[in-house]
Amino acid sequence: MTEQFTFVAKPNAAILIDVSVILVNYKTPGLLLDCFRTLYNHTKGVTFEVLVIDNESGDDSESQIRAAFPNVRWFQMGYNSGFSRASNRGIENARGRYVFLLNADTLLINDVLTQLVGLMDARPEVAGLCPMQINREGKVHHAIFTSFAHLRRHFFIFPHTPFLLKLVHRLIPEPVYDEPDQVEWLSGACLMTRPSVIAEVGPLDERFFMYGEDNEWSYRLGKAGRLLMLRNAFIVHLEYGSQADYRQPDLSHINRFRTQMHVSNLLWYRKQYGVGAYLFVMAHYLSLVPAIFGWKVFVNLRQGKSPGFQLANQRKFARQVGVFLRFFWPTVLKRKEFYKV
Repeated sequence: MTEQFTFVAKPNAAILIDVSVILVNYKTPGLLLDCFRTLYNHTKGVTFEVLVIDNESGDDSESQIRAAFPNVRWFQMGYNSGFSRASNRGIENARGRYVFLLNADTLLINDVLTQLVGLMDARPEVAGLCPMQINREGKVHHAIFTSFAHLRRHFFIFPHTPFLLKLVHRLIPEPVYDEPDQVEWLSGACLMTRPSVIAEVGPLDERFFMYGEDNEWSYRLGKAGRLLMLRNAFIVHLEYGSQADYRQPDLSHINRFRTQMHVSNLLWYRKQYGVGAYLFVMAHYLSLVPAIFGWKVFVNLRQGKSPGFQLANQRKFARQVGVFLRFFWPTVLKRKEFYKV
């Protein structure tokens, strides 16, 4: 199925704005205010505009933001459209030489925009880039993936023995580049690209509600040029608020992510690696359901406990697989639906 996109790059000859900073809001005015204070306080070397796309927050987000930052351009989606559709609305209305997607739960600690723009200006072969994401304490986020191989290995649930880990890494190896900063995948939390690149590869895929859209977009962006994650540029990502729930609060080996993230990633996996790869992963999950129940019951009996003792994780995984099956045929056929759990 051929993807159809309608985005057209605007001519940049008369544009005086360097960067269009696009943020999606869903009931997080406090995060936006903190983010904007750091954005305006630290950015000195380039001109920028700020576009907020609101997913029908139903609160006083707009009035709070306009009172503090009257120059912000505010757009209402009219419903909770998720990340891709809202970001695309911002991209359509952007007037800058560059587009910068930024999460509401981020903070600037220096003039990182000028640093990013300077590199984009100097290297026209770069299709997209992002800074490193750190927490409040200055530590790099351990959950940031930079390769598709890293995420693909995360799809498979198996005992982490040295032999199996080595085998999986051999079957799904990391890519090798001649530039230390080059990556396959840029996080949508702080991603800069060019309108001309978006015109070439298309905007974000609007089937994705949340999560997975940045890996899918990165694959297409990477076809237009290099993708870089700058090791000497940093931005604080709080991972707090409406956009911070991508992992289970009770993380376990078999329940690694929230259901919405898994559904989105399965859609990405189907698009990028084909129906055979998708069916293989689904067969893996279906076979795991009786396996993990059977193993836990065996362990319980061996320890003299009730067969049904502490099966909450297993039940949660089975329910999650049930949700995957609801999206099975739309994913197999790549239907133009809204993949929202």
